[in-house]
Amino acid sequence: MTEQNKPNEANENTSNASTTATQSTAKNGISHRQKRSGLFGSIITIVLIIILGGCLYYYLNLKHQQIVNESSELQQQINELLRQQETEKQQINQLTESQRITQLDKKEYEQQLEQRVEELQAQITTLSSTDVKRWLLAQADFLAKMAGRKLWNDYDPVTAIALLKSADSSLAEMNDPNLIEIRKTINSDISALSAITQIDYDGIILRLNQLSSDIDNLRINDSTPDGKPMDEDSTELSNNITDWKQNLSQSWKSFSKNFITIRRRDSHETPLLAPNQDIYLRANIRAQLLITAQAVPRYQEQIYKQSLEQASTWIRIYFNTNDAATKAFLTEVDKLIEQPITMDIPSELKSLLLLDKALQKRIQGQIPSSATPIPHKTQPTNEKKKNQDIKIVPPTPTEEAVKPSNKTAQEKTA
Repeated sequence: MTEQNKPNEANENTSNASTTATQSTAKNGISHRQKRSGLFGSIITIVLIIILGGCLYYYLNLKHQQIVNESSELQQQINELLRQQETEKQQINQLTESQRITQLDKKEYEQQLEQRVEELQAQITTLSSTDVKRWLLAQADFLAKMAGRKLWNDYDPVTAIALLKSADSSLAEMNDPNLIEIRKTINSDISALSAITQIDYDGIILRLNQLSSDIDNLRINDSTPDGKPMDEDSTELSNNITDWKQNLSQSWKSFSKNFITIRRRDSHETPLLAPNQDIYLRANIRAQLLITAQAVPRYQEQIYKQSLEQASTWIRIYFNTNDAATKAFLTEVDKLIEQPITMDIPSELKSLLLLDKALQKRIQGQIPSSATPIPHKTQPTNEKKKNQDIKIVPPTPTEEAVKPSNKTAQEKTA
């Protein structure tokens, strides 16, 4: 048993030894493979790190390049803005300089204007009293001529008197004893115009218009007292059957009376109007009154009287002159016929000739000529082309002396 067991133990030991060797060999192979896989992983990791580092470097480099490009563009824009700022600054300096020059020129021109105004004031103050009197005399002559126009063109002696009084006031302001004779003549003309009988032309026209309205109230002349038309030979019969006796008698009388009729043709009988013909008669009379009213403002006295006489003749022929309305109408017409419509206007004003002669003597001296305008200095900038040259021309003595007096004359005339 012991010997048999020994080979078995040996076999077991051998098998255990081989198993141990196999296990160690397997462990060594595994450890070797693990080492190789770890080295390969390390290499892959390093390669990835290198690739990532390269990509990061490329990205950072590209970003840096973009930043550099943007910085250069911004720098160019800043430089451009600086150049524009410099240009605008130069333009502002130029404008400031031109404005300063303009202000200097303006001050210089204002000084010239002030100097010129002082010269003009000196010239105005040095105007002699003779010039002022000359303008007052010219004004008096003008007012006298206007009085003549109002007198002969408009038949208005009232306004003519007012204008002559204004002319006399102008001469009184002159306080010149040489004009006493002219003032006497003006007062004589005023007295002559005051003696003219004034005619109320508006009142005459109103009276004619009233007569034209009263024509419809006049009564037509007829042969029967009851106002029925026509003649005594009328053969009209009554339509009432109860009047048969009167109708029979009227018929017999008409037959016996008209069996033989004798009429005289040498008498002047008042003509009778046909029925409804008085409308045209009244219209014709009204037309004559209208012609009369139109002749009044034209001072046509002949036409005025002829029209009134024609209207009066028609009224006396065709209307009942015994009626109160007709009598009053004819009385008013007769008064208007006797009313003259023309005034005894003098053919001349003696003061006009004397004023013209006196004015001609005063005008022999020349009126001082107006001063020359200030030369305008040209300005260096283009803006001064927009400004117009100002020329100061002093007013003539006529404008200065006559304007106040004319205003006074207009107020007096009004």
